Amino acid sequence: PDGEGGQLRMAFVEAGPRDGPPVLLLHGEPTWSFLYRRMLPLLAEAGLRAVAPDLVGFGRSDKPTRVEDYSTARHVEWMRALAFDALDLTAVTMVGQDWGALIGLRLAAEHPERFARLVVANGLLPSGDTTMPEIWWAFRRTVEQASTLDVARIVQSGCVARLAEDVRAGYDAPFPGESYKAGVRAFPLLVPTAPDDPAGPANRAAWEVLTRSETPLLTAFSDSDPITAAWAPHFQQLPGAVGRDHPVVTGGGHFLQEDEGAQLAAYVIDFVRATAG
Repeated sequence: PDGEGGQLRMAFVEAGPRDGPPVLLLHGEPTWSFLYRRMLPLLAEAGLRAVAPDLVGFGRSDKPTRVEDYSTARHVEWMRALAFDALDLTAVTMVGQDWGALIGLRLAAEHPERFARLVVANGLLPSGDTTMPEIWWAFRRTVEQASTLDVARIVQSGCVARLAEDVRAGYDAPFPGESYKAGVRAFPLLVPTAPDDPAGPANRAAWEVLTRSETPLLTAFSDSDPITAAWAPHFQQLPGAVGRDHPVVTGGGHFLQEDEGAQLAAYVIDFVRATAG
């Protein structure tokens, strides 16, 4: 449901055995499931059921054309409806990066019975109580002020490796015109930057749940992400994360799945196996 009585279609790609342990791969701004193309076959080969949705407004999912059509609460509800109502996933391993981590952690806090473990890879769960880095504010200003948004250029700016032209085209593909980019323009405005911002209380409540949760949690942050780096130690202090060997993805920028997808996939596979049973 779109929140206004209509229906929205969400796309997803899937690989691996249908009865394998499900791994929900959540992308963020401004990417889509294409970001996980290197990881999907590796997870499938390991016997996992890898599911990579496109958030509403991204990829092959429907794209409401007004910025005000998007909210954090709606993104969380849209993903809940897909993962639980449509796909009925249980014992989920959530892998979230950027906004994917925020949405996934909100779901894990609000529906803990559905999740077996959590992997936060260059993710964050801001509630407006902490200061966002200047590089993020510069990005927000760009998205707010630019008359046209070069999505591939945004992705390239968050990668260590140089993207081939066909890869850049892959990131541009979901957006044939500016009217399709309302979801991209909305995300920076939805990040709580003051405690009373709309998503602040719900994100804060989710963090409180995580501070009491024993659900296994692994961080797999990259060594070259100025946007989320400061969040890694906060996640590592949560009960589900304490005592674990949290890997660092070497050679990865903000979009570590693009730069080092195989490395991240290996960490996810190892984590699932180490915490199974």
